[in-house]
Amino acid sequence: MSDDVRTPAQIEAEITRRRQDLAVVLDELAVRVHPVTIARDAKAKAVSAVDRTVGQAYVAVNRAVGRAKAPFVRNDGAPRPERIVPAALAVVGIAAAVAGLSVRRRRR
Repeated sequence: MSDDVRTPAQIEAEITRRRQDLAVVLDELAVRVHPVTIARDAKAKAVSAVDRTVGQAYVAVNRAVGRAKAPFVRNDGAPRPERIVPAALAVVGIAAAVAGLSVRRRRR
């Protein structure tokens, strides 16, 4: 018997196998195009984008806090009172001035 000649049983078996393969492919396609799957994929992409954005924002804020904090702490992390006290007094002074202006406006 030659390699090109197949028996009817071999042909039927090949047809059955191809039908099963096709059924699997069609099932996979049906799952991919199902509205629930599409919505789930879209949600996952959105969550991923938000997570990425939040991560980038966290890094940016962390850098900004580090830059703002740097003048007020030593390299070992100890506070520098000689810089903290004047800055705190300035903040208190500005807050008092704003509060005073606010009270004046309300009295008018």
